[in-house]
Amino acid sequence: MKPDAAMTDAALADASLVEPARLIEHFLAHPPLGFEAHVLPGGVPAFVAPFDLLTTADDDLRRRVQRFPGHAWWRRLLRWRTCFVGTTVSEYTVLPADLDVPAFVEALLSGPARRHALTIVKDLPQESPLLESPHNDVARRLSEALVARGCVMLEGQALAWLPIEFADADGWLQSLSAGRRKDLRRKLRARAELDIRSIATGAAYFDDEAVVDAYYALYDAVYAQSEIHFDRLSRAFFAAVLRDAASQGLVFEYRHGDELLGFNLCYVVNDALVDKYIGLRYPQAREFNLYFVSWAHNLDEACRRGLRRYIAGWTDPTIKAYLGARFTLTRHAVYLRNPLLRALLRRIGSLFESDSQWQEDAGATGRTRS
Repeated sequence: MKPDAAMTDAALADASLVEPARLIEHFLAHPPLGFEAHVLPGGVPAFVAPFDLLTTADDDLRRRVQRFPGHAWWRRLLRWRTCFVGTTVSEYTVLPADLDVPAFVEALLSGPARRHALTIVKDLPQESPLLESPHNDVARRLSEALVARGCVMLEGQALAWLPIEFADADGWLQSLSAGRRKDLRRKLRARAELDIRSIATGAAYFDDEAVVDAYYALYDAVYAQSEIHFDRLSRAFFAAVLRDAASQGLVFEYRHGDELLGFNLCYVVNDALVDKYIGLRYPQAREFNLYFVSWAHNLDEACRRGLRRYIAGWTDPTIKAYLGARFTLTRHAVYLRNPLLRALLRRIGSLFESDSQWQEDAGATGRTRS
């Protein structure tokens, strides 16, 4: 169901976003494959999707479950059609600062939560340093109201970010330990062999369907090799964001000769460079250390623009900690329609908090110790 455009604009005008509001609009118009997107009362985006209950389970639990007899057959019983409050293209639940929390919670629990066995309010910020006080406040009030109505709070993913406290990528390297500096300088030598181009979203270049096809194939390659397969974005979504000049996106394209090895789609929002999507050609991307090269290039771009933060997203926290990132955690409010299952979740919830090891100061592990 597509939302009314005016309602969406009003709800997004002062919402808890670190990315452009246009991304949310594209998500609602072109949800991930197999998802149904809609807007809840209060102008809060949501979606319904099939969800594997072991998606966020820790590795040990997943391995134990996989050893059970008949796993390949009964595993499908753990895949539930679930209502999610939030989106998969925003770092946080999209909450208007003036949300009527009691009315929203009542509408959620008397509507979608009754129609679905599982409802998850995803990515609630925990006093995020990336949001203004009103947005942290509404998230806190919503969390408290959901718990009071029977939701179980679970630790969510670790969002990586880095304050820009240096003049360029060389300054960032100096902030790391000697061993990491040596390793990363070796990896970054590949940068000299690459042609790096910056292309604004909405450029005529993206009118070419073959270009969109090439970008989508690189995105799909990253999706295919990831450990978690949840939201596979559609080609229509990529075409929309690449052709959207109003979002003021920046695409960094990495080529070796005539071969496109990868791209990175970022946005400048207020004082931050927000890293949203990457596509890579394997095995060449690994041979050229493109993940590390793109990180350094993004930091140089943020410094050149006088930005204060680099927001690097949810995935690969171990690598991002190695690169000096800090982390801010989210929480998920989980509501199981069955009261017995709710009671069980309260006892075993910690088994589904695989990112809880990453704390706000985790980036300190990457700073100079010598």
